Amino acid sequence: MNGEELLRMIDIIHSNKDIPREVIFKGLEEALAAGVRRRLGVGEELVVNIDRETAEMTIEDDEEVYEFDLSELGRIAAQAVKQGFMQRVREAERDVLFQEYEARVGTLVNGVVQRYEGNDLVINLGKVEAYLNKEERVRGETYGAGDRIRAIVVEVRKDGSRVKILVSRTHPDLVRRLFELEVPEIADEIIEIKRVVREPGYRTKMAVLSSDPKIDCIGACVGVRGSRIKAVIDELKGERIDIIRWSDSLETLIMNGLKPATIHLDNIYPDIENHSATVLVDEDQQSLAIGKRGQNVRLASRLCGWEIDIKTRAEFFGDEDEADEAEESTGGESAGEEVATAEAGSGAGAGESADAAATDTEQAPEPVHQTAAETVTEDVATEEGTKPAGAEG
Repeated sequence: MNGEELLRMIDIIHSNKDIPREVIFKGLEEALAAGVRRRLGVGEELVVNIDRETAEMTIEDDEEVYEFDLSELGRIAAQAVKQGFMQRVREAERDVLFQEYEARVGTLVNGVVQRYEGNDLVINLGKVEAYLNKEERVRGETYGAGDRIRAIVVEVRKDGSRVKILVSRTHPDLVRRLFELEVPEIADEIIEIKRVVREPGYRTKMAVLSSDPKIDCIGACVGVRGSRIKAVIDELKGERIDIIRWSDSLETLIMNGLKPATIHLDNIYPDIENHSATVLVDEDQQSLAIGKRGQNVRLASRLCGWEIDIKTRAEFFGDEDEADEAEESTGGESAGEEVATAEAGSGAGAGESADAAATDTEQAPEPVHQTAAETVTEDVATEEGTKPAGAEG
């Protein structure tokens, strides 16, 4: 092979595999040096240099310059040179692909389904294959060979002489990237997607904010007659998407996050210490606020970053009444213990203590918390000159 043919070969490898020419030259020089050292039986000091313009070769070490014709290498040494060069080309190609796709982590890629390898779906991205694991596929989605698919690159790693690319269909960034494609205002950074939370295949909540007060962030994402959001829903195979307006106010964000339920700001009670919030809703809004299998409140909690507890007014004030009754009961028991201790320390006899306790019981006033029926019964009994049932003589 003369110099022109060698340079042409290097240019072809450079254009087909996007490997820098200098990397190809270096790989060829190292492979040739290994073959010549093996043929001549010299040390590692021997190196081969190839002129980048004329492809002229020089073989030298620390002591001398060798006059050596590559045709004298022999079949075995030539085969070793070829294998060594091809290995270095594959490694260089792997490094180029790794750098390219490592920079694309979190971005959207398009591919064609090729085959299944166990539970993994193999996708052809053109120059390289990507793997869609079972855990990263949406439940219920099925694909056959030749189907086109979109996914998010989540991880890129070197696997021997190959690059292994892992993609996902369940990552929240998939929704984010799809909206960036469909909504020009998001691509132009007029509308910002603040947060996306998702239960893949079922429901997504996305909070958006507009930097231009003249542009409605929700309307822009929905599009005319829902054209923009419909394109995203179709790509997600019918997954429901709730678009809400972002707010720096926690109460407003919780109120928006629990939509489509109607919530009033005055009915949201944050607990800063426990990082939670109690939300009071009307009974006809409770099922909407909680959602099917708790999806709505669960996604709203993740969107806000706070634990949200949905209660009706009856449940909320019923819990407060129970807490008050428990507190009063605890206070009564403590008072009884103090009286018993005082009597035990007074030195009085057991009979005197019993008499005193009986006298106290007879003279003790009725409980404050009487029902309306009990009050009416006592009033009627007093007017008739009779005593209510259960009263002492």
